[in-house]
Amino acid sequence: MFNGSRTYSPLPSSPASRASSSSSSSSSLPVAPRRPPRALPRHSSLLAQYSSLLESYTEGEIRQLISALVERYSQAMNSGGHELPLFPKAGNRMKRARARHKPCALKELEVSVSELGLGYESDETVLFRYCSGTCDAAVRNYDLSLKSVRSRKRIRKEKVRARPCCRPLAYDDDVSFLDAYNRYYTVNELSAKECGCV
Repeated sequence: MFNGSRTYSPLPSSPASRASSSSSSSSSLPVAPRRPPRALPRHSSLLAQYSSLLESYTEGEIRQLISALVERYSQAMNSGGHELPLFPKAGNRMKRARARHKPCALKELEVSVSELGLGYESDETVLFRYCSGTCDAAVRNYDLSLKSVRSRKRIRKEKVRARPCCRPLAYDDDVSFLDAYNRYYTVNELSAKECGCV
């Protein structure tokens, strides 16, 4: 082991310089020989490293390892912790929270006419555009005041919404299609063209 207070000089390159160096540094600390760096064993992949490691265990040792991991995981889950990197549940919650707080935007989906739920039987597909997202940034004084008045039960019977909602501001062109009986239909205000918080 090397002591942090000592300093080691590199080996001289020639015998002549080695002799002059040894005579000049007789009063200083001794020269320590340098070892060549170790070559790290190279494996093809991380999977190969783990498979060779597991092959060295017996079946009983592998069972003990698995039972210890399961026990450790169950203890962490019972204590309310999510610190195990093998089970990243907290990360999934963060992704869902970010997905819930995306701003209001126009989305699209290809669906059959029958899936629209308007009573038409048809296998034709249409591009259905819809509005999705939150409107937290669009909350105005009206929304805050309405929420406060509702909480004080000053508005009881009317159904009011105390926060803005992501809705279509304009609709796309009319959609025409043939149903399963070769009848021609045109539906208006089906797909959103522009979305906003109202």
